[in-house]
Amino acid sequence: MDRPAPLLATADAHLAEEVQRLAASLGTSPVVTADAGGLLRRWHGPPLVLVGADLVEQAAALRPPRRAGVVLVSSGPLPPGLLRPALDLGVGEVVELPSGTGWLATALGDLEEATRGGPVVGVLGGAGGAGATTFAAALGQLAATQGPVLVVDADPLGPGLDRVLGVEQGEGVGWEVLTTSRGRLSARDLREGVPRRGPLGVLTWRAAQPPRMPDDDQLAEVVEAARRGHDLVVLDLARSRDDRAGLLARCDLVVVLVPATVVGVASTVRACAALDDPGRAGLVLVGREADEEAVASATGLRVLARMTRQRGLDEAVDLGLGPVRHHRGQLGRAAAAVLTRTALLGRAA
Repeated sequence: MDRPAPLLATADAHLAEEVQRLAASLGTSPVVTADAGGLLRRWHGPPLVLVGADLVEQAAALRPPRRAGVVLVSSGPLPPGLLRPALDLGVGEVVELPSGTGWLATALGDLEEATRGGPVVGVLGGAGGAGATTFAAALGQLAATQGPVLVVDADPLGPGLDRVLGVEQGEGVGWEVLTTSRGRLSARDLREGVPRRGPLGVLTWRAAQPPRMPDDDQLAEVVEAARRGHDLVVLDLARSRDDRAGLLARCDLVVVLVPATVVGVASTVRACAALDDPGRAGLVLVGREADEEAVASATGLRVLARMTRQRGLDEAVDLGLGPVRHHRGQLGRAAAAVLTRTALLGRAA
């Protein structure tokens, strides 16, 4: 599939030359229009719209509908007085060249990822010991048979997804590196930088010091870069509300693991009450002891799948094979049922 072309709207020949030279070095070429009317006609198509400082007031006066990916670009410092029209236009970033060349290069380089933009699935334990980390790993392992997947460890007190998936000895960066970086994160850099086994990548804590959750801005940047560069992103969410608060809103689907016991269901009811949008959440019931309809009624969430504890799970993880040894096993079938909801494994049973 061809890389989608950005749109550059400017009548400033020097600015147009600067942007075109940078884009050419990254293997892309912007569509250029020299007037606000041409910008409006092409407004919806391109994944990235670069508006020159010379046209931003004219473009804002046309009141185009809001969209993401609008960048205000200037050659040198931004002239005063353009903040209000930039806000009216829905500009998300301001890039002053040449100082902003690095940011713009990353944004242009990421255009090859624009055809992806996979869903984000969060996995949350409704009670302690529900098996959320194992299920997150299973989702990633199964979905990786279809394309690139990133499983993100967002539980500082968890066992470590790299160990569960058998990639703890693999080369790659972890949260320790990403929490020290700022600015736009390249989807390709993230995909190629984390430990991987084939199409399955894992982001977790790699160093021995106590893990620390990134701040909300860092989390947002990592999740968006992961989404751009993978067909699926799986988040192993912490049970602590403080540690998961910034991530829940970024999930297209939240899967809550429920132990099918009286205590497990009671704990899950409290966990589900804290969800902002129950319509984007569903349950995986673990065990045979509870009735599906009763659990759904108590939690207010639909049951996506049901499974029993899988025999040989600890052995498979200890051998570095990951939790899913057989796709037709209990864990594999439950993970496939959830992935079917994301249209990733439409033929899975």
